[in-house]
Amino acid sequence: VQLQASGGGLVQAGGSLRLSCTASGRTFNPYNMGWFRQAPGKEREFVACVTWTSSRTYYADSVKGRFTTSRDNAKNTVYLQMNSLKPEDTALYTCAADLAPPYSSNCFRGPDNYDFWGQGTLVTVSS
Repeated sequence: VQLQASGGGLVQAGGSLRLSCTASGRTFNPYNMGWFRQAPGKEREFVACVTWTSSRTYYADSVKGRFTTSRDNAKNTVYLQMNSLKPEDTALYTCAADLAPPYSSNCFRGPDNYDFWGQGTLVTVSS
């Protein structure tokens, strides 16, 4: 069972990247999914989350209007579209699943709500 984030890389400020988080070994379709990031020397912080039906999404104030999260349950994949990137967006980005309960109508910002974490993908934004 694995969650694998991909799509990171080096981009100039103002550029865009799309991250993907793909599940293997089991489906995460009934579960709400979150994106978090951790910059060097800083605490992990919430970025965005999406409910299992994509009916609700929430964003950190620092990325609101620039980032969009979505999911394709047929592909068992969650996405994070990042536009207008800034150097302060540089971090290791990780996806996570909130397993309890399934089919929940709300997703949450706190990392303690998430039970299963994937490997991250590094995003570096140059100025």
